[in-house]
Amino acid sequence: MLSVHQVSLSFGGSDLFKGISFQVNSGDRIGLVGRNGAGKSTLLKLIAGRYRADSGKISYPSDFSIGFLTQDMPPAPTASVWDEAASSFTEIKRLEADIESMTAEMGTRTDYESDAYMELLDRFHHAQERFQHIGGYTYQADLERVLLGLGFKSTDFHQPLNSFSGGWQMRVELAKILLQHHDVLLLDEPTNHLDIESILWLEEFLAESNQAIILVSHDRTFLNNATNRTLEIVLGKGYDYNVPYFKYLTLREEIREKQRQAKANQDKEIKHTQELVDRFRAKASKASFAQSLIKKLDRIEVIEVDDEDTRQMRFKFPPAPHSGKIMARLHGIHKHYGPKHVLRGLDLEFVRGQKIAFVGQNGQGKSTLVKILTEALAYEGKIEWGHQVQLGYYAQNQAEVLDGTKTVLETIEDAAPDEIRKNARKLLGNFMFAGDDVEKKVRVLSGGERGRLALCQLMLNPINLLVLDEPTNHLDMAAKDVLKQALMQYDGTLIVVSHDREFMEGLCNLTYEFRDGKIKPYLGGIEYFLEQRKMESMRAMEVAGVQKAAAAAQAAASAPKAEAKRSREEQKRIEAELRYAQKAMEAAERAYEEAQAALDAMDAEVANPEVFKERSMDPAFFKNYEELQHSVHAQFEVWAEAQDRFNAAKTAAQ
Repeated sequence: MLSVHQVSLSFGGSDLFKGISFQVNSGDRIGLVGRNGAGKSTLLKLIAGRYRADSGKISYPSDFSIGFLTQDMPPAPTASVWDEAASSFTEIKRLEADIESMTAEMGTRTDYESDAYMELLDRFHHAQERFQHIGGYTYQADLERVLLGLGFKSTDFHQPLNSFSGGWQMRVELAKILLQHHDVLLLDEPTNHLDIESILWLEEFLAESNQAIILVSHDRTFLNNATNRTLEIVLGKGYDYNVPYFKYLTLREEIREKQRQAKANQDKEIKHTQELVDRFRAKASKASFAQSLIKKLDRIEVIEVDDEDTRQMRFKFPPAPHSGKIMARLHGIHKHYGPKHVLRGLDLEFVRGQKIAFVGQNGQGKSTLVKILTEALAYEGKIEWGHQVQLGYYAQNQAEVLDGTKTVLETIEDAAPDEIRKNARKLLGNFMFAGDDVEKKVRVLSGGERGRLALCQLMLNPINLLVLDEPTNHLDMAAKDVLKQALMQYDGTLIVVSHDREFMEGLCNLTYEFRDGKIKPYLGGIEYFLEQRKMESMRAMEVAGVQKAAAAAQAAASAPKAEAKRSREEQKRIEAELRYAQKAMEAAERAYEEAQAALDAMDAEVANPEVFKERSMDPAFFKNYEELQHSVHAQFEVWAEAQDRFNAAKTAAQ
């Protein structure tokens, strides 16, 4: 399908890729992994044709179709959610219009026996077949299924898309790509704007898709469940593993361990051989032996251990300053944006030492409550803060609000207290900013580097109430591991908003679900919440099934018993279609019989030993025989399809 061969690319004089090669076949669902800055998004842009490689080649068939979801936010159109999502069905819409036009034409014409009418019928049937093949009869149901799966409600479908937040607009872009039947999907962080329920739906959708997929995601669980192959980019090289992510982790370490052992054994052998060469080279009687050893060394293919990027952050939160038992009490918190009521009279209490997860669909008020607590967002109700609460806050867009004109070092020095400022370089080193990296302007940093810098800022002041809103969005997997470990050791109060299941597992001991303006507590972590919600979803599914069955029974009972009589013109059109289908069936039957007769004749020749001996000397004989077998099979399929069409037309005419 798609081939990437020896692709290399350099930026700023340094190699990003060095001869990367791999193939993408039908059914491959590839997880593209690597550290921040390894070039994952760049590789997707190369495949999509957004960038050009310095050398190498990316090739695919001329009719190959690529769908590409980037992290860039598209401009919001004024069309409704439904119309914008449906705009992806360009071919279906065209065929729909053609079929409608041809149907209207057939309803007005009376020259049913003419060649022109038969040609019209032929075009009509071909359009219908193509329409059915690409999902024309189910596209509206598919569109509804995808939009609902991505978190939209039916009442949202006809709302203007520009009235939704950027995250919801990105969901529509994702829906359009999922619905377009591309040969390969390139998905760059598709879960960044999704809640947990939508992520669960998307991973199931991708796992069941027959499209090839190349996926970049820092959500380990999603990556593992949605893929069946892993491509790792390390220091410019690509390493291909034909297993999902979790198995890749084990396999990668096993392979590298075997490489290290083989490398150590080979190094010993080379060292021993070199010692023999040095010992016998000067002796005339051993000169030929020494030369043979030298040739042996030249022939050795040196074993190389796969490159590994072992850099990682190193930090832990300082001890939380002492505070009162109650960190904050919330009384009747209410927030609305125009007619939309996001929070409705919340009563909450945060206790010292709690580690709390905020979960729920986007738009249900998680970030709104966080901003009320941290950014003084206007609200109705009352908040009573506890004794000596010292707040630390990582906003959802924290990495983006950093001052791009400052250097990395200036960013930390300007925000640090005097006693910490002198150690700013050392502190930045713990967040993987070493040497000249600290002199880089913030505007040239990658998303992951900005995320690490924003985390570094959190370490500058003592904190006993830490609020994190989607802290993992721009962090690679290694950085997430370090952050999670630091949070698990943190002895203050933690509130975290995140849709990353693997990151949240084992981190929190209390979960608040935001839904319809209210909060429902779950006395456990994310694992307990997901288990309970799955049970609730199953119960909801059963109720919906009963309601659907009752509605279907009511509709059947109220359906009219008598069929409307066909008009004379409609009857003539149906009869013409029946005659056309009969002629097509008879022609297909004749073609099949002719092909089968030719095959029978060749079989008779093969059965005669003398003839077979003579014919077997001709290389074209067996080639012709195989081609005739394939032709017979193909003609039979055409005949069977024509019979089905004739039977359907016959049923319609009765």
